[in-house]
Amino acid sequence: MQYFPLFVDTHSLPVLVVGAGEVATRKIELLLRTHCQVHVVAPEVSPSVMTLAQRGKLTLSVRPYQTSDLNDAHLVFVATNDAMLNQQISQQAKAQKLLVNVVDAPDLCGFITPSIIDRSPLLIAMSSGGAAPVLLRYLRQKLEAFLPRRISGLAQFADSFREQVKQRFSNVTQRRYFWEEVFDGDIAEQVLKGNPLQAREMMQAKLQNDAPKAQGEVYLVGAGPGDPELLTFRALRLMQKADLVVYDRLVSQDILDMVRRDAEKVYVGKAASNHTLPQEDINQLLVREAKAGKRVVRLKGGDPFIFGRGGEEIEVLLEHNIGFEVVPGITAASGASSYAGIPLTHRDHAQSVVFATGHLKDDSINLDWPALVQKRQTLVFYMGLTGLPVICRELIAHGMPSDMPIALVEQATTEQQQVVTGTLADIQDKAAHIKPPALIIVGTVVTLRDKLNWFKPQGNADADKEQPGS
Repeated sequence: MQYFPLFVDTHSLPVLVVGAGEVATRKIELLLRTHCQVHVVAPEVSPSVMTLAQRGKLTLSVRPYQTSDLNDAHLVFVATNDAMLNQQISQQAKAQKLLVNVVDAPDLCGFITPSIIDRSPLLIAMSSGGAAPVLLRYLRQKLEAFLPRRISGLAQFADSFREQVKQRFSNVTQRRYFWEEVFDGDIAEQVLKGNPLQAREMMQAKLQNDAPKAQGEVYLVGAGPGDPELLTFRALRLMQKADLVVYDRLVSQDILDMVRRDAEKVYVGKAASNHTLPQEDINQLLVREAKAGKRVVRLKGGDPFIFGRGGEEIEVLLEHNIGFEVVPGITAASGASSYAGIPLTHRDHAQSVVFATGHLKDDSINLDWPALVQKRQTLVFYMGLTGLPVICRELIAHGMPSDMPIALVEQATTEQQQVVTGTLADIQDKAAHIKPPALIIVGTVVTLRDKLNWFKPQGNADADKEQPGS
């Protein structure tokens, strides 16, 4: 992050603006919406700036810039049509440890001004660092349309009740729960409709009747196969409300970055023969934190109910009378096959699909192999990379052709995705470089990959170079 976003208190802040043309005028008008003290220096002044000076909105010096103009300034904006002068002022301001912005010259800037959505006291500031100004304008238009015009009134309404809410609820978590219910409910709706008196009556009644929550809840949330854009809306909403997020190793950093910034995060990832936290301890962690009144999100890669131990964790929650909710996610089989261009079912290849785990509770792979070896069926193995030799051997031993196509998909749906295809006989040699997390797909549907492959990560040459069975 090259630019650190912050909001500066402008009360009595001295700001120097060098220049008074059309570009400078836009900056000056924006500055005058704050409480700063604006001093403009320019030998030539536009009518708009002159009018503002005559109305006492700013101080104006109609003359060339002087180095001494920097003495009383805390912020400096430079907007002249003289490139050498702009550079000179930038160097002088930086030498005096002043923050300086030279319009349309990011290399000369100590700070840049963001694109602003003003719903005072709510203020949204966005920046692309100069990389994509058109995209920035596009996003601003989307947000402007999304935010109600009366959202500023809702902020003022909330501010007027801050002290009462603080006195009513003893801790930060209880207050946050209360405010979330207000903003999601009828009280906020009345404010946005322009009925503040009715909203105040409803708020007073809620303050009198609401009891602090003694116990929190647990949400088992599927984070999907890796791409954060594959999260469900509900998953994202709960991630933004969580007090505590308990996550495993299959949850990508991009997805973790979407969690509420001040939420506590606890890593409980498990790999083969390497459990950061045993499942029993994870269960007790969920119970303990929920009983402490926290909203806990148990964030799992894929879907909580498909090899995610969601059922085991819920059984423990039920034993302790902890409220819970399950939010489905796109399971790895669906995500990996779609992004690898391998349909799990196809009228010409497979009329059924079976999900199996390559890693059982006792570290064995003791599966019903005869049931898995069926014609016109696709097999998907989760957590099977270390057991790949056993899987291939047993499938062949129970009657599956040794030239049956097979695919391994590593880090599916992400920019690091790699796909290797081959046969049961040769896949181990071809896939020696593949690492977890990886999914195994077995069946003639794998032969469709060359035709249907659409996802080709940039900067990551696809590992698949040979036809299955070649």
